[in-house]
Amino acid sequence: MLLLVGLGNPTPDSENNRHNIGFKMIDAINKKFGLSKQKPKFKGLLTTGNINEKKIYAIKPLTFMNNSGICIREIIEYFKIDPKNIIVFHDDLDIDFGKVKAKFGGSSAGHNGIESIDKFIGTEYSRVRIGIGKPKTKANISDHVLKDFDEDELLQLNEITNSIILSISVLIDKKLDLFSSTINNK
Repeated sequence: MLLLVGLGNPTPDSENNRHNIGFKMIDAINKKFGLSKQKPKFKGLLTTGNINEKKIYAIKPLTFMNNSGICIREIIEYFKIDPKNIIVFHDDLDIDFGKVKAKFGGSSAGHNGIESIDKFIGTEYSRVRIGIGKPKTKANISDHVLKDFDEDELLQLNEITNSIILSISVLIDKKLDLFSSTINNK
């Protein structure tokens, strides 16, 4: 049993923000693999189904980015999911736009959603860090993550999403290094 988590903010005006890349990934996975209809549960939108004969729960926390851990703790306690069986999709400023890196554990690197999850369940889970690049100055970081993708970036984001979908079996088998190299070499 695996829990896939996409981080983002639940307001309609946030839909195409860089910070909502995790929500976009969960939507794409739900669509591609025919997971159940999203239902409000555990302070998030939950879907269930199977990918490669593995039971999958996928959730988009509705608690806003900075409180994502509240939702995650509720669902893992209810379903008795080991944090090692969690994969979180999120934006990452320290990775160039278009690049993807997967890792297990580690620090939050200042990402508020990851900090919240770490606070509620610890750091022993996998992360798929999807690069959004850095703004030109540090003063613009919050504006940058809350800014919508432009049309060219949305096209490139579709390519990234498709690459992740094509390599999902490697990811759910937790072959994180192979997953990262496969995605970035397409």
